[in-house]
Amino acid sequence: MSVIRAGLFDLDGTLLDTAGDLVASANRMRAALGLAPLPADTIASFIGKGTRRLVERCLSATLDGRIDAPELDRAMALFMPLYTEENGRHARLYPGVVEGLREFAAEGLRLACVTNKPEGFTLPLLQQLDLIQHFEFVVSGDSLPRQKPDPLPFAHACERFGFLPAEAVVIGDSQNDAIAGRAAGCKVICVSYGYREGVPAQQLPCDALVDDLRQAAALVRGWNRA
Repeated sequence: MSVIRAGLFDLDGTLLDTAGDLVASANRMRAALGLAPLPADTIASFIGKGTRRLVERCLSATLDGRIDAPELDRAMALFMPLYTEENGRHARLYPGVVEGLREFAAEGLRLACVTNKPEGFTLPLLQQLDLIQHFEFVVSGDSLPRQKPDPLPFAHACERFGFLPAEAVVIGDSQNDAIAGRAAGCKVICVSYGYREGVPAQQLPCDALVDDLRQAAALVRGWNRA
């Protein structure tokens, strides 16, 4: 097995619990459209495929719902300034995140954040929660032509580091991360918490399931020293 030299971290549901920000923004958008609010758990289950898909799901109130493009565009125009106001207002670090990131760095890994969240929301959030310092760079949802679950964001991050995908580990919470990481050729560790669009954590196609980033760092340490 290749030595792991890079850690590629998802943001929402892996590093930060951002559901509160998205719930507040989505329900404010729905109110502006004359719609009743959705339960927080329902909106949290819609997280994972980027902002536009989240808004579409919140409009249809279903995981698989589709909305006509003009109606979705109008909703997006409402949602984006609301989310700008709410971004980071309710977000919190998951337990063990900072300690885990420090342990990855102490093991000599180089770190990047790879998220489907647009850069205009990603960078302020990482700065506000004092996480930006841990990453050499960030690949956001609008940095490239395709988002996770396409493997392009992880392949791009490996290329930027100058490492083979087999020398990188993806750490995420959902099928988006696991499928994209596998397709890119990376090892994949999933956390047992986060947002999985209704898929049980035990069903994620990953190499290991952990309860926090400290466990993930210990696992990679063991792989590298085996």
